[in-house]
Amino acid sequence: MSQAPADAAARRAVAPVICYPNDTLPVPELALYAAAREGAEKIAEVVVPPREAACFRVGAGEFFRISSVEGPQVGDLNLWNADDLSERFYSGKTRALHGTHVTRGERLWSSFPHLRAMATIIADTLEWYGIDDFGGSVHDVIGTRCDPYTGNLLSGVQYHHCCHSNLTRAVADELGVSLAEAEGHVHDVLNVFMCTGFTRDTGQYFMKASPVRPGDHLEFLAEIDLLGALSACPGGDCSAEHTSDAAACYPLMVEVFRPVAGALRGWQSPARNGYDRSHGG
Repeated sequence: MSQAPADAAARRAVAPVICYPNDTLPVPELALYAAAREGAEKIAEVVVPPREAACFRVGAGEFFRISSVEGPQVGDLNLWNADDLSERFYSGKTRALHGTHVTRGERLWSSFPHLRAMATIIADTLEWYGIDDFGGSVHDVIGTRCDPYTGNLLSGVQYHHCCHSNLTRAVADELGVSLAEAEGHVHDVLNVFMCTGFTRDTGQYFMKASPVRPGDHLEFLAEIDLLGALSACPGGDCSAEHTSDAAACYPLMVEVFRPVAGALRGWQSPARNGYDRSHGG
């Protein structure tokens, strides 16, 4: 270990600066969204089996709800612009704008060069959890997704029901393409219901038993036309492992709701990012 300088304590004591102050972000009209949701009609339902994934579609201005229905279960969520799969959920920028975990009133942002709101969280029954004494919280945008490559690297296994592979199979089926083509669309996720953080001594990503109960849900307004894919993680509630045939696993449900005409009066899909893309050239 390198030797600390004489002023090490002073250097550590420098106050942090928030990289992206977010008080100039467009503010979602949650009261409008909530009122529109009250009278919305359920138009679709998808049940995601344990250790599998499924796709769903949501139109701009519609709502979708992800629910725990039988037992404690976490899910890995991917989102794309339904009309342009190059625009997809950007977990890193969402994390930079909102923090390591997201909840009601915060948004899922899309990839460059689009960088706009894809979905807004309008309800979160786990909002009460907050941040625990270990630094853990729910609905994270820090973990990537359990995948077969890391499993092979660390344990030499060939395991195909991890979230990355689940999402790959679901996307291939939805789009009618090969697994190789579908895999290129799979990206870093929103870990729905997962309770995670970083250890304070080693800075390692950790997980712990999710507080999710049957009936708990996370609900969104789709800000643009969306294709979604959700994996019911093979770790179940992720209290012990996130890639496992032994963990108790349960289905997740996705429901789509359409508001009555005029309920979102004045709302419109956000425009793509206004940067001119000249890059100083």
